[in-house]
Formats: sequence, structure tokens, C-alpha cells
Amino acid sequence: MIKLTFCLVRAPHLTRQAFQAYWFDAHAPLVASVKDALRIKRYVQLHSSPDEISADIRASRNAPEPYDGVAMLWWESFGDLAAIADDPAAREAGRLLLEDERKFIDLPRSPLWWGEERAIF
Repeated sequence: MIKLTFCLVRAPHLTRQAFQAYWFDAHAPLVASVKDALRIKRYVQLHSSPDEISADIRASRNAPEPYDGVAMLWWESFGDLAAIADDPAAREAGRLLLEDERKFIDLPRSPLWWGEERAIF
């Protein structure tokens, strides 16, 4: 399985609560509506807890500020991704998702990357 991990920083005009509500209530259904066009096999949102809950563990590691959430999406293979590259429906789906992401995510501060899971236990 190929996984896209997207560490999300909310847009400056939103509180964490408003960001997480929009992400779950508005954006998640949009992703679900285009999952077939994009061949997405699984989509999970990890909503961060209030900062004070993680303050001690972050301080013990001199860690940076936390993200507001992490989106994780899975595909069967890079071949599946290549197969949708020339598909107009997939391009339109990607455009819709990016347009919506601009409403609630600070994209320049939100890293994302492809990876391959290696389960340990």
C-alpha cells in the first residue's frame, strides 16, 4: 500500500475547533465523494488534542509546535496513481479537493509526502 501523509496547519482565520469541524463535516464528505475517481482505498483523519495535553511530551523532546491534524490516504500502488494521471474525472476531483483545502488549510505550512507503510506489530 502507498500512503499519502498530510500534516495540516489550519488557516490563520480559524480556531482549531472550527478547523477540525470543517475538515470533518465538510471536507471529509467531499473526499468520500471523489474516492472512486482518485482510486483512494482508505482515508483517515487524526485530529490533534488541545496543546496542553501534549505539552509535556513535546517539551521533553524540544519538539516543534503541533499540527492541527494529520490526513492519511492510501492507494494500492504507484501504478494506480499513474493510471489516473490522464483521467479527466481524476483531475477534476483533485482540483475540487485543492480548492476546498485552500478554505481551511495553511498549505505552505502543511507538509505532505508519499510513503510505503512497514508494519512492525
